[in-house]
Amino acid sequence: MPPSPSPAPGAPDPAGRDAQHSAELARTRAFFASRAAGWDAKFPDDGPRYDAAVATLGLLPGGRVLDAGCGTGRALPPLRAAVGPDGLVLGVDVTPEMLHEAGAHHPGTAALLLADCARLPLPDAALDAVFAAGLISHLDDPDRALRELARVTRPGAVLALFHPVGRSALAARHGRALTPDDLRAEPNLRPLLTATGWHLDRYTDTDDQYLARAVRTAG
Repeated sequence: MPPSPSPAPGAPDPAGRDAQHSAELARTRAFFASRAAGWDAKFPDDGPRYDAAVATLGLLPGGRVLDAGCGTGRALPPLRAAVGPDGLVLGVDVTPEMLHEAGAHHPGTAALLLADCARLPLPDAALDAVFAAGLISHLDDPDRALRELARVTRPGAVLALFHPVGRSALAARHGRALTPDDLRAEPNLRPLLTATGWHLDRYTDTDDQYLARAVRTAG
């Protein structure tokens, strides 16, 4: 059998893109797997910030919400409180060890699913909101993931990209400087959200919170 032709110069390379994506997922799993058990102990005071960020989603009783990259499940209790017993809370993560911690810490709070946020096993327009804490910094292909989150949400749904500390504080924590190409910076994030089906309507970046709130556009 002859080899498959190579993509023309400048053309998309789906096989290469998928291979790179799979490799990045493996690195993400390896990073978080070894840290899952002690993750919450490292950041014991973040709970009120999660509560405040979840409140910006404007969830109603009976709503359907995804915690994308749910980790150990810190957002799951306030999400459940917001949608009530008749609502749906779905926690998705690519790291089994993180999901184990989420289930152990918050039993019965959410349906937990081992899945890739860029390839969700969900129907179109299934959700009213998406909460994503720290997710965007770990995406190798943000365009792909944000389009997928748009696919599974209804028009008018709300997306909250959150971190309990702002960009400058996080960079200082890791001993690095902010750079102009930081995806979370408003001038970079706004056009990306627009191109992937979202309208950025609130942006906060202070030492004690990062929150980019966007609304799912029609179409």
